[in-house]
Amino acid sequence: MGLAGPDADVSNGPWADPHRPIYHFTPDRDRYRLNDPNGLIQWKGRYHLFYQYNPFGPYLDETGWGHAVSDDLVQWEHLPMALDPTPGGPDAEGCYSGCAVNDDGVPTVIYTGIDPERPCLATGDDDLVTWRKHPGNPVIDGPPEGLEMTGFRDHSIWREGSTWFQVIGAGIVDLGGDAFLYSSENLLDWEYLGSLMAEPLEDRGTMWECPDFFPLGDRHVLLVSRLPHLAGGDIWRTRVRCYSGEFKDHKFAPGHSEVLDAGGNFYAPQTMVDDVGRRLMWGWITEGRSREAQRIAGWTGVISLPRVLDLDGTGRLVQSPAGGTEVLRGHHRRVGEMGLSAGDISIDDLRGDSLEIRARFEVSEDSTFGVRIRCSPDGAERTTIELDPQRQMLTVDRTQSSLDPEALLSRETGSLGEVGEELEMSIFLDKSVIEVFANGSAATSRVYPMRADSLGVSVFATGNGARLKDLDVWEMDSIW
Repeated sequence: MGLAGPDADVSNGPWADPHRPIYHFTPDRDRYRLNDPNGLIQWKGRYHLFYQYNPFGPYLDETGWGHAVSDDLVQWEHLPMALDPTPGGPDAEGCYSGCAVNDDGVPTVIYTGIDPERPCLATGDDDLVTWRKHPGNPVIDGPPEGLEMTGFRDHSIWREGSTWFQVIGAGIVDLGGDAFLYSSENLLDWEYLGSLMAEPLEDRGTMWECPDFFPLGDRHVLLVSRLPHLAGGDIWRTRVRCYSGEFKDHKFAPGHSEVLDAGGNFYAPQTMVDDVGRRLMWGWITEGRSREAQRIAGWTGVISLPRVLDLDGTGRLVQSPAGGTEVLRGHHRRVGEMGLSAGDISIDDLRGDSLEIRARFEVSEDSTFGVRIRCSPDGAERTTIELDPQRQMLTVDRTQSSLDPEALLSRETGSLGEVGEELEMSIFLDKSVIEVFANGSAATSRVYPMRADSLGVSVFATGNGARLKDLDVWEMDSIW
């Protein structure tokens, strides 16, 4: 079996790779590495997505910022590279993650130049295509004195009155991850205010990457991508932590903590507020196949679909698809109400690897239920998405998702939250990408079936059985 996938013809480039998604954003190149979304901003009504990008291969070398723009969050137009490393400059080894702000009509980004890691600033023309780096870069010389660091990078910036505030991700030797808070009147001269956290957290890891700090409802939210990654050979299994709580006197006191995404392949999220007041979030969908498989395929990394964020009364983050993908729906199949005894029911004529699936279940005691996708006829390959209302768990089981022993074959679980009498689940399947939404929870995973006939869809129940209220499946068109 080939590492790139069933019947792959990589001689024609990664667009021939059957694992490359068609309605999630990827760069318009034959070879590339994509990782963190950066600089999210709505400018003159258009959504701008910047992202970590190496256009020459699936390697983290001399990374810059790619750039794309959209009117509807679905169809994207590729634009020229926004930032490239400057030989001899403070970003000579790479322009790493950062964010974008509107500085009184001037589009401005702050990003991390490496090596060493230091904040740099650039301003753009009104079309956001041409960017000029500040001649005095870096705008902060380095981390606070007296601390031995494992990392000092990635930025979240907001404005209160005339004062700008910035959070920078940090890792402190023998202490762990942290978020440093700074203030400025001009985005150039920054004063260190100390740790953002009112009290150090017990489980801090070694480094907090890509912090994003923002108000939501009557609370504040902090997202941190914590190092180290979970074990998985040479494949990352990632976890982002979400904290919500009170921000007062420049200190954040979280009252609620959770894993942001249960799927194991969602990392480095960044948010923005659009002109209708929605807090939108994108993330980097990481890989679930080996570095050698990525090298052969020639590409790596996908950007998630945008999500709308909210908080419930307990401080739990509620995630839902931003919508708009309805324009991509093609052939539709609907299945009506049916009882599900313990076992699987395959849906005749329901096959595909680029689908949107919406299933509604009646909740019953002592029963789990869900949907299986990318199923081969004999069940040798299949991926299971399971809902367990009693234990309030959402599970993506990919232990049988691929016959490739080097693919990530794991069972990922996360909190589903308290549910009512019915439970609805949305699944966005796009070749190797799976994004699941249920009851405000989300799970993002990658799967790499090796068999060309691993296209089946089925519903199932365990225990006392369950009841399917209805199931809708659409074949999805390409955004390109």
